[in-house]
Amino acid sequence: MTLSKPHRKAVSFNIASYDKVIRWPIVYERVPLSRSYIYKLISNGQFPQPIKLGQRASGWLESEIDAWLEDRIKLRATICENKTGGADHE
Repeated sequence: MTLSKPHRKAVSFNIASYDKVIRWPIVYERVPLSRSYIYKLISNGQFPQPIKLGQRASGWLESEIDAWLEDRIKLRATICENKTGGADHE
């Protein structure tokens, strides 16, 4: 009697759709705000929601953190533009 390996269906994986999950230390390196403040922003809908990875582990999609930072940069540019009236001053 020979036992064969169970057949597993091949799963297609598109590397272009892959998004890296980053844990708290990396998030903190990129967004140096306290953990409690980040969670306050999350509860107010102002920061990306973490993904539950296990019973005691969470992570964030790197692309969502990048997008959040890009939004902050755009907001800064808008605020600066509003302060100067949107025109160049000499």
